[in-house]
Amino acid sequence: MSTCVRHSHVRAAFRVTSARAQWRASTLQRRSLYGAAAANDASPHDGERAFRLAVKDNIAVTGLTTTCASNILAGNTVPFEATIVRQLREGGAMLRGKTNMDEFGMGTHSTTSAWGPVRNTLGLEKYSAGGSSGGSAVAVREGDAELALGTDTGGSVRMPAAYTGTVGFKPSYGMLSRWGVVPYANSLDTVGLLARTVGRIGETIIGLGLHLEPDTNDPTSLPLETRKRCMATKKGYKSWDPAKEGAIQGMTFGIPMEYNIEELDPRIRQGWLMAAEKIKELGGRVVPVSLPSTKNALSAYYVIAPAEAASNLSKYDGIRYGQRDSENASDSFDGVLYAKTREAGFGSEVKRRIVLGSYTLSSEAMDNYFIQAQKVRRLVQKDFDQVFRLSNPLQDKPHFDLSDMDESSQMDNKRGPAQVDFLLCPTAPTTPPLLDDVMKQTPLDSYMNDVFTVPASLAGLPAISIPMDLPADPTNEEEKLLSFGGLQLIGQYWDDGRLLSVADTLSPHVLQQKLFRNFGLSY
Repeated sequence: MSTCVRHSHVRAAFRVTSARAQWRASTLQRRSLYGAAAANDASPHDGERAFRLAVKDNIAVTGLTTTCASNILAGNTVPFEATIVRQLREGGAMLRGKTNMDEFGMGTHSTTSAWGPVRNTLGLEKYSAGGSSGGSAVAVREGDAELALGTDTGGSVRMPAAYTGTVGFKPSYGMLSRWGVVPYANSLDTVGLLARTVGRIGETIIGLGLHLEPDTNDPTSLPLETRKRCMATKKGYKSWDPAKEGAIQGMTFGIPMEYNIEELDPRIRQGWLMAAEKIKELGGRVVPVSLPSTKNALSAYYVIAPAEAASNLSKYDGIRYGQRDSENASDSFDGVLYAKTREAGFGSEVKRRIVLGSYTLSSEAMDNYFIQAQKVRRLVQKDFDQVFRLSNPLQDKPHFDLSDMDESSQMDNKRGPAQVDFLLCPTAPTTPPLLDDVMKQTPLDSYMNDVFTVPASLAGLPAISIPMDLPADPTNEEEKLLSFGGLQLIGQYWDDGRLLSVADTLSPHVLQQKLFRNFGLSY
């Protein structure tokens, strides 16, 4: 029996035969998920709870290969299923297949996959779908899946959501189990969800009670007692009821001044301001806030993440893990046993980050790079804790000294600047770029796209990207085509329930066009 697995782009689809047969790549002449996966998925839920699920190819699923879109793991099967997949199956998920991604999650546009790049969809095929969970976002946008799993290390769920007009949610670090997820950077990796609406995600996280399910197999999963302590001062967890918990009236939203960068597309900036005005109309308050360490967050991320990746990927040598190079008589090169295997098995971006991470962990560079990056990470977290009204349940309440205020910060009263419920900012600095332009970008240009998503990842905070309307010149065909952008909401640690409820309330007000008219759906 064979199972077909679709990777959200015709060049990226491949077929997985039974465990005894040899794995081989193939091209499926269709755009939707191949139905064999769903037909063979024996889900016990066929009523209202049943929903179609797509899974990113770095998350283990029983009976399907897990390749991380890399040649070194071609044909690899994992003998167990990821906890999050099992939980969703028990909640009614019917698996539709696995989705393409950037190799090992390293990329911004889902173009580093060994199986070919992911393309956007529904008239946007020439444009980037975002990364690294681009395949999952496209599967949702096309209607192949109602819910898709991705992983978010520095924005890999939120960026594809912004580029495809879908909703992408990164929960608080430690909420969803990572057991069965191939790691990229352990201290940053988070399982994320993509859907057409916030409600679908809220029903999954809160409705199914995933926020109450610790996993002893995952050392980064918060134990139950800690989860209860985190929820003690938070709203939105008793049930999924956005009408009750998501009222914007009386809430305060912060606009980080440091996010108004020179590289920000004017249309994205205008959409951001339009969203802020909508919040005011709904009775919310919008105030400027300062996150001074933000300017160093991206640099710190691209030191920490490659360092952890270099450590995690060291096991792929063709001896313990990975496909061994069998085309040459010997796999050794200058005395290194597995050099040719890693040279042939890894793509250029993965090798670049391994080299970068190995250097920053070396004895001569660790103090100047890795240790300094960790210090910046703590400063980023401190900045967030100072602007949020709720305290971080895992940290002591920070003492705020007026002398620590940035010169550009504004006083709300004699006690200091305003404290907020949520932060409001763009998800990406631009609309989706053309894939042809992406291929010409330098690595640094590509890394810059993560500038708005990385800070929340460094601090382990919940963040969600929802689509928003952008102004468009009616005489400009490209602007009319790219008439949406990503609006990001960031909350305090473990304030996921309220964040989802507020995002659900705000969504229809900031996006009034029908992105899913092809499927008879709208927000």
